[in-house]
Amino acid sequence: MDIRHASATSSRAGRIARIAIRCLLSFQLFILSLHSVFAADWSDEVVYFVLTDRYADGDSGNNRGVDRRNPGGFHGGDLKGLTQQLDELADLGITALWINPVQKQIDKGFYASAPANLGIPEFRHFGFHGYWIDDFETLDPHFGTLADLKHLVDEAHKRNIKVLLDVVYNHAGYGSHYASRRTADGQSWLRTVEGNCDVDPLTCNVGGLPDFRTELPEVRDYLLDANLDLARKAGVDGFRLDTFKHIGTDFWLEHRRRTRAAFGNDFFLLAEYWGGDAGSLDPFFARDEVDAGFDFGFKGNCESFVNGRGRAVAYGNYLASRHKVRKGYLLAHYLSSHDEPMALYDLHNDKDKFRICAAIQLTSLGLPVIYYGEEVARAGSVWPLNRTDMPWGERDIKPGKGKSRDEGMRAWYKQLLHIRSHHSALRRGDYTLLSGAQDKLLAYARSDASSGDSILVLVNREPQAQEAAFTLPEIWHGKPLMDELQHTSLLPFSGKLQLRMAPESVRIFGIASGKAEH
Repeated sequence: MDIRHASATSSRAGRIARIAIRCLLSFQLFILSLHSVFAADWSDEVVYFVLTDRYADGDSGNNRGVDRRNPGGFHGGDLKGLTQQLDELADLGITALWINPVQKQIDKGFYASAPANLGIPEFRHFGFHGYWIDDFETLDPHFGTLADLKHLVDEAHKRNIKVLLDVVYNHAGYGSHYASRRTADGQSWLRTVEGNCDVDPLTCNVGGLPDFRTELPEVRDYLLDANLDLARKAGVDGFRLDTFKHIGTDFWLEHRRRTRAAFGNDFFLLAEYWGGDAGSLDPFFARDEVDAGFDFGFKGNCESFVNGRGRAVAYGNYLASRHKVRKGYLLAHYLSSHDEPMALYDLHNDKDKFRICAAIQLTSLGLPVIYYGEEVARAGSVWPLNRTDMPWGERDIKPGKGKSRDEGMRAWYKQLLHIRSHHSALRRGDYTLLSGAQDKLLAYARSDASSGDSILVLVNREPQAQEAAFTLPEIWHGKPLMDELQHTSLLPFSGKLQLRMAPESVRIFGIASGKAEH
């Protein structure tokens, strides 16, 4: 080949490559701009997650097979009962309700063994949790009817509470009738070879559950149509997406397209990507597959901090790292869940440490998720006892009637939720770590430039009282501080805050004058 021709060809190839890169960058910016215009913004929300069967029984007529002595059985909670307790949740201060899947579950229960240290004999495990679906087009009668679900959503909306419906696309229940379904060209709808989820998360059977072949158009369309039809009829505000990492990107992009076409641009999608954090979730945010994902590290990091592991400044830097999440997307952070041990159990039932974690959770960036009963110190531990009944004390509400609850803990949560709701700095603000390398106390400031709102958080995890002495950001200089928890004010001296912190305590300060929201 002539050298001059090769050089010209190389030059043209370089120009084409540069143009292609510019086009790709422009497309990515276009996607981001679309998200900023169209995305559901749940920055102001606090989510309360309920296993419906464990919360409140409002209809004894659907209690077929209920056995409250069985930790893996149905206990009788239903959509009617949950609806009847919405005032309890509105009074607490939550703004969104996440409920487990409600479609028809497999009838069969399977023998299961709890960890030996729990002392629980072998029991039969049923689909009370909602994730073992046998029919995507019918509601499970244990939970209620479609009319019950729609009534729950309508009543929640009257109280300014959004409803997030948990949906499953990845798998069917064990032995479900979908095992016999075939596509028009004879292909099975399900994969039943278990596989290895560490090697190939897309084709493995998670927990041995039969895996839907969502790459087949007929299977994909059926699942999408069934879940979207339920959402349309009930009027929910978004989906929590179960087992997100076990389905491919092509499916989720189509899912985003269809949900927006069906429900509008503010239909919220929250992904359960197991082990997710700001880094591992970012590719899905970059492609705008979802609006938020769970932050699986928050729970363990807070438990380690309050147990005295590491320096305060190291934990403060971890909290700062959470602000690296892509703009316009959210990390949903929690302390307990139905799949992990209860935080209070992990902390050996030390309620002072638990209160600290709750305060950090509700003064941190993201979408806080409260697992039902945490706000009243619900007793529980590891599976299956992380799915115990909602405690109602002496109130005549089954299945948790007579189970003790801590009203002081509920008052603490209610106070924290009130503070968060009245300070945009806690919901949208940036983060400044004030703790230094040698400080025993954790201190950080949150500031929202658009509203002028600022909040200062001080945490003493030590079992002894500690002296706090921090230089405040300039915005705080010369201004009196309002103690948001104790409703007292103090005036820093020469831009420095000095006070004595009680053992294992939290102080939250706002600026007493200026543009704070209340």
